[in-house]
Amino acid sequence: MDNAVAELTHDRDRLGRSSTAERVADILRDRIAEGLFAPGQRLSEEAIGAALGVSRNTLREAFRLLGHERLLEHRLNRGVFVRVLSAEDVADLYRVRRVIEGAAVRHSPDAAPGAFAAIRETVAEARRAAQEDRWQDVGTANIHFHQALVALNGSPRLDETMRQLLAELRLVFHVMENPREFHEPFVARNAELLELMESGRAEEAGRALEAYLDDAEKLLVRAYTPRS
Repeated sequence: MDNAVAELTHDRDRLGRSSTAERVADILRDRIAEGLFAPGQRLSEEAIGAALGVSRNTLREAFRLLGHERLLEHRLNRGVFVRVLSAEDVADLYRVRRVIEGAAVRHSPDAAPGAFAAIRETVAEARRAAQEDRWQDVGTANIHFHQALVALNGSPRLDETMRQLLAELRLVFHVMENPREFHEPFVARNAELLELMESGRAEEAGRALEAYLDDAEKLLVRAYTPRS
């Protein structure tokens, strides 16, 4: 917890002069998506409030917002905790992902020439992290890949929805006992999916995405089963 809170001190500049609960929620959501906070971890109001330089009321409102997004939960007389997802949550996350990401792949032939640049950078980011054996960072790069993929829809609302979904997904990643075993195959599969989209083979890319999401879901649900 101490290391996680210490990281938040670097986020103060993002708050600007008006430290709103929405901005605090944005920071905490991003940090959850980056794997900084683990499922079941208790969040200290005092430590996080001091790290970000915000009032307790502002922080509590941010916690409430993230509770509505199913990232945090309040336990009576115990405090606020990062939510622990279930196998049923995993299945529902992937149900929604198939809809949003499938639409992005279908829109890929109509994407502007520079639209794939952000996706290409996430593929490079994952390869660099994998070469250096930084598997948590590979997971972060994978999240960035899918966020950039959804941006092909050209919808700010879908972008925001996906951002929330991917923060939840990061909580799911914590269940994997061997992060390399889970993340490594998808480094190459992300590159293959990008190549199909860039070459205009949207139908083939759609089938590849379906198989990709099916395989990822099965791995995660299998990892959850003994814990359920």
